[in-house]
Amino acid sequence: MRYALLLFFFAYSHAYAAAKGNVKWQLIDDFEGQVLSEKWQLVDPDNQTSPYVSNPQVTEIREDKGDRYLIKKPAHEGVIGNRKALTFRTLPTIVDIGETYTFFTRIRVESFPNNHSFGLSNLASQDIIQKSYDAFEPMLRITDKAESDGTKNDGTLMVSKGFKQYARIIDSEEGRVAKPLEQNSWYDLWYVVNNALYVEGGQRFDVYIRGGEFEKQTKVFTGAEFRMQRELPLQQFFMISNTGSKNKPYGNSGVFYDDLYMAKGVLLSDPKVN
Repeated sequence: MRYALLLFFFAYSHAYAAAKGNVKWQLIDDFEGQVLSEKWQLVDPDNQTSPYVSNPQVTEIREDKGDRYLIKKPAHEGVIGNRKALTFRTLPTIVDIGETYTFFTRIRVESFPNNHSFGLSNLASQDIIQKSYDAFEPMLRITDKAESDGTKNDGTLMVSKGFKQYARIIDSEEGRVAKPLEQNSWYDLWYVVNNALYVEGGQRFDVYIRGGEFEKQTKVFTGAEFRMQRELPLQQFFMISNTGSKNKPYGNSGVFYDDLYMAKGVLLSDPKVN
């Protein structure tokens, strides 16, 4: 009887703590070290630079007023032809099928033009290198490049809507598409990732943002869809950037990343003040 009561008390306490928002954020990386951790892999599998530059991507830790963060660029200024600059690391906790996790990321656009994407993958390292963009599942995109069909992106944050499809985030309170991301302004992002089966409502994610035009945390997309929908455990945080082709380069400006966190369930607090 005592054992049963203890089990009940433990389950009740856990549920109460979750309901009260006491679920803990788990750090992926805050880049506070002097150098980039060996947990990150940097790979340039489609290096078409000419003259050839070995390992052209720029991915390093920088510091501003005591705060360290990651800068990611597909190449140094003036270098073109690095089509897929990959940076990724294994998550501290694997997100199994059927689980929901909230991810937190701070981003800052150095400048436009650029083409950056980031999110999560359910593939192992060698498969990420082989698949590149198709290694993504939940995927967010920052770009102002023109598409092959002639449409021109404007730098508004975008989300994946299935295979090779994207949608701009929405200012739900104003009922309009959000404005382009402001250069050199930090944005806080929360993306709630449902890794259940697609037929059960999973393989989708919701996005919240604070920064720029959004003075308070605002939900800006409901039901964004995983890119590939492989229905496998999510295991890697993944970034990719691209200078464009040698014939039609579209810029190699950077995106800054900081304060990468994850938490089980839906958690919309600020991990930096917990």
